[in-house]
Amino acid sequence: MSDATPLSPPDAPWQLICLCADWCGTCREWRPQLAQEAARHPTVRFSWVDIEDQADAMGDVDVETFPTLLIAQGATVRFLGPVLPSIGSIGRLLESLREDPAAGTVPVQAQALLARLMADGLPPV
Repeated sequence: MSDATPLSPPDAPWQLICLCADWCGTCREWRPQLAQEAARHPTVRFSWVDIEDQADAMGDVDVETFPTLLIAQGATVRFLGPVLPSIGSIGRLLESLREDPAAGTVPVQAQALLARLMADGLPPV
């Protein structure tokens, strides 16, 4: 069990990090909508990371589909994966992760990616 990701306390703050690229038309169109979604979830810190600007922090994590979200509760990654650029999907995803501490998909590299992004500083949406 030593490889298990430690769980953050239930009251740990949530953050949603959108991993995109400035050259991606879908990302550029979705960014203002993501900012609106951030306003709907004031207790969640929303950030926008251009994966090319943060190539060192990305490490060996390969983003194949945009947009890709990393959602963490405290220092624990709860989800890392691509999503449809649909605002309604963000609310549903956050709700499902809050309701079930075991919900979400987390690749092995997710925790290290979160730590590197946090160390570099996260720009807001």
